[in-house]
Amino acid sequence: MKRKIIIASSILIIGLLIGFRLVANKSKMDAKKVMPDNKNVTIPVTAVAVKEGSTDQQLVRTGSLIPFKEAEIMATSAGKVLSVKYDLGSYVSQGATLVKVDSKLKELSLEATELNINKLKKDTERYNKLLAGNAATEVQVTDTKYNYENALNQAEQIKQQINDAVVAAPISGRVIKKNIEPGEFVNVGTSLGTILDMSRLKVQVMISENDVYKLKEGQHVSVGTSIFPDKKIDGVISYIAPQGDESHNYPVEIVIKNSNQLRAGTFVSVEFKQKSSQNALLIPRSALVESVRNPYVYAVENGIAKRRKIQVGRELGDNIEVLSGLQSGETVITTGQINLSEGAAVNVTK
Repeated sequence: MKRKIIIASSILIIGLLIGFRLVANKSKMDAKKVMPDNKNVTIPVTAVAVKEGSTDQQLVRTGSLIPFKEAEIMATSAGKVLSVKYDLGSYVSQGATLVKVDSKLKELSLEATELNINKLKKDTERYNKLLAGNAATEVQVTDTKYNYENALNQAEQIKQQINDAVVAAPISGRVIKKNIEPGEFVNVGTSLGTILDMSRLKVQVMISENDVYKLKEGQHVSVGTSIFPDKKIDGVISYIAPQGDESHNYPVEIVIKNSNQLRAGTFVSVEFKQKSSQNALLIPRSALVESVRNPYVYAVENGIAKRRKIQVGRELGDNIEVLSGLQSGETVITTGQINLSEGAAVNVTK
């Protein structure tokens, strides 16, 4: 019995010793995992001041193509539509008859008015002869002449109304909307469809105040699109706005010939012959701790490294344009960032 107690006690003591040893070893391992505190260690780095620099680049702007002309087919007379001579997608020529509206009553009214004109014309001639023989008064002659001229005016008005019953194409182009069918009733001003002139296309871009004075109307530019990446289309500046917006940007319009059958709404880039000189906030590319997809830098404030998340723009050689996150005059670290953490003490060396 005593022997069993001794054996059990020995096993318990050995187990306790092993447990204490494991706990001690774990404490040593955890201590090794703790990162050293660099805040009390001055890390040597190199740094540069953030400056505004002038960047000369080819003046390029982007925009979307719009039709050279767009026009509504408008009803100019009220009545029942007798015929529609176009379909969706049809090509029509300027002046061609597109829609006819019923004008039968106006034609009958014109016939009656013309008969009255013939009668009044004879009356006028007769009264003039009678006046010459003192058989009529000047009042009779004047009234008859007035009625005759008034009937002539009425006839011209009716003729115009009859002409208005025939709707002609306002421009040449393709029909992209058809809003009417024969048998429907229309009023004056009703939109019957839409025509686009796609023989030429336009694109409007915004140009800064610094660059707009370098441009002239009639100047040629190069227009490109991802649809035809190997082709450059010749464009001409057709309009430069005399007034800019609140940001001092000016609308500039470019016209191109649509020989490639481009469609309105296509995204294009316009490359001008002039170069654009702009001020930008620049830092060396080496100041980036990570890639331009997740850019941040370390700025130096009173000998302490401060992590700054930034937004980058263009890559200009060895420099990167900074859009936000830094200000001119601040200092950013260019080497030694691998050993840095937020709040680390640094010593800027040359």
